[in-house]
Amino acid sequence: MLETGSLAPEVALEDTDGQTVRLGNGHAVLIYFMRSTSCPVCNRHVHDLVQRRDEFEDVQVLIAVPADRQEAAAWKAKRRVPFPVVVGRRGTPHESIGLTRKVFGALQQSGSVLIDSQGVIRHAHSATLPTSGYDKKGITAAIQALRTHA
Repeated sequence: MLETGSLAPEVALEDTDGQTVRLGNGHAVLIYFMRSTSCPVCNRHVHDLVQRRDEFEDVQVLIAVPADRQEAAAWKAKRRVPFPVVVGRRGTPHESIGLTRKVFGALQQSGSVLIDSQGVIRHAHSATLPTSGYDKKGITAAIQALRTHA
């Protein structure tokens, strides 16, 4: 998993329209990594992000799913997710930042990463259990710190 204070790696993801999405492209980016599109806990976390979207006016929010583009697009449409949904170009977006499968390969880790406009990681959180994968307080504090130092 990535570490707070380090530079974000060069990662190229793909949105549900097939467009390349690069991290650290001159503005702050929050990525929430879902365990799966069928995970009810992860879906509640995304719902919370959607409800709080006004708090993210100066931060681009991306939802990363370990699925193919077609499944990700269907999930996005069904859930009416207003944020870009990204998948990996090779492998999953999770693998690109070190979120692996734990417990005999059965549980995909979930978590979040906030990258500032300079490409520095300001928040990095991961968890194996989905109930711990969304660090709402940590995300909020990191975004407030971004605004304080801007």
